[in-house]
Amino acid sequence: MLMGMTMQEDTKQLHATCIALGADTSHGAQGVLLRGPSGAGKSDLALRLIDEGAVLVADDRVDIFIKGGVVFARAPLNIAGLLEVRGVGVFRLEHIADVRIALCVDLVQPDAVVRLPEIETVEIAEVHIRRLALDPFAASTPAKIRLALRSDPLDPGAMVSS
Repeated sequence: MLMGMTMQEDTKQLHATCIALGADTSHGAQGVLLRGPSGAGKSDLALRLIDEGAVLVADDRVDIFIKGGVVFARAPLNIAGLLEVRGVGVFRLEHIADVRIALCVDLVQPDAVVRLPEIETVEIAEVHIRRLALDPFAASTPAKIRLALRSDPLDPGAMVSS
């Protein structure tokens, strides 16, 4: 159990990176969980999102917990605020303590990105979270993540004319 946690909080640690978008809005921050194997581009994508205004939650390892039926993420205490930038070093950045996870992005190779995917969810700590599979190194990936947080895509069946 982490220091400062109550007995009601059960945590699970994931190999992932988490950033928060909209931390400066009245609606509150939305957390994006970036998942993929070592070297997949989690920290690189997080850095590009942070450069565009996102805030770091956790890099490389993320503690997941449930509060009020909602999934939250936070950094393990020993790495809070640290971001590894491959080829440059480890940096201490502004970060937030925890955030509600609104989106899970699995990092995949470019040929594994589906052009018009069905809306998918993934179960994290027994809660369903919207899931995308994106190429972390594509220039448009940060914009795709921001768009996915703002709205749901149109139902492909609704776009078929009769």
